[in-house]
Amino acid sequence: MKISTKGRYGLTIMMELAKKHGEGPISLKTIAQSNNLSEHYLEQLVAPLRNAGFVRSIRGAYGGYVLGDDPEKITAGDIIRTLEGPISPVEGLEDEEPAKKALWMKIRDAVKDVLDGTTIKDLANYKEDGNMPDSYMFYI
Repeated sequence: MKISTKGRYGLTIMMELAKKHGEGPISLKTIAQSNNLSEHYLEQLVAPLRNAGFVRSIRGAYGGYVLGDDPEKITAGDIIRTLEGPISPVEGLEDEEPAKKALWMKIRDAVKDVLDGTTIKDLANYKEDGNMPDSYMFYI
């Protein structure tokens, strides 16, 4: 499975909203400028996130977007599945021979465990020294 820019930039949106959680709405323009991304592309990504309830839009002169829930309740897996679809290293898993099917399922489960065990709050609080909060260590 390869994560496209949809998943990567979707996580960027969510991390920026998590960093400012409780401080009011943030415009996509602000997120785009601070991360050197296309505002138009972010607009396309925020729609499925809004439909899934992960973000809410606030209208008005000081409007923008806020998280739809607490950042510790939203996982990276939630965002990736919303924007990229199911997490699977190969397509047609049911057609594989048993040994390869078992391998692909182990890989899928390991990736799923990492994504579902990492919250948006964890990503927003990532320290520049390479440590996740609470010293997370992931093994795949």
